[in-house]
Amino acid sequence: MKKLLLMTAVALGCISASAQGTLTLNTYKGTDISKYAGKTMNVSVSRYIFNGWNTISLPFSMTEAAVNEAFGKDCKLERLAGVENDGQNIKLNFQNCKSEGLKANVPYILYYTGETGTKKIVTENVAVADDAATLTFTAEGTGETVTMACAKQHKSAEGLYGILAKDNAEAAFVNVNDISSGFYATRCYIQLSNGNSTLLSTNHISDGVTSINAIAKPDETIDVYNVSGVKVASQIKAAKVNNLQKGIYVVKGKKVLVK
Repeated sequence: MKKLLLMTAVALGCISASAQGTLTLNTYKGTDISKYAGKTMNVSVSRYIFNGWNTISLPFSMTEAAVNEAFGKDCKLERLAGVENDGQNIKLNFQNCKSEGLKANVPYILYYTGETGTKKIVTENVAVADDAATLTFTAEGTGETVTMACAKQHKSAEGLYGILAKDNAEAAFVNVNDISSGFYATRCYIQLSNGNSTLLSTNHISDGVTSINAIAKPDETIDVYNVSGVKVASQIKAAKVNNLQKGIYVVKGKKVLVK
């Protein structure tokens, strides 16, 4: 199997808050930020980022403009919006959410078009958060619960899935229990309730909005999610989607407009 490259250790120094009020995060072993939680201060982060898909979760929020400044205007930021039973696989539906910015401690996948290497992110007057946000969904028909979370401290990889960061054009998550180095801080992992013998596939939800008729036959049985990834209808006929409240939904990994 192609060797999984988890992020190279960076920011080896210990936690520090300078006289100027700058908190330097350790993205290798992790930083205990409990005593800084709720405080507004400057934060410095050095992260090794690969050209392609990476995972990321930070203890502070960034606006879309700040994300673009840090990772380039061509970067993509996606959040897990739902999961589906795709035959023998579980399909992970990731939705473009860069316009919302990066929220504190939420796990994301990040597509970076620049040169592989260490990126230094320096933010001013941001609120430091110590909560542990996770994204959890259940694959219909399997009872399998899928959880995506951030490794706030250096974490063992046993029983978890990680992203192929190097040369990864698909954001593929694979079983990484044979990797002894585990997950470094500020990286994200996926855990399944039934263990890690299931194959995972990744689907990127496009920005465009279509009609249900374009992606499903009227008598096809489908699951319907809202744009936050919450299932709003289970195993209904596609023709009934248009009876839902007006708005945008996610069906089969695509945005659907109900007028």
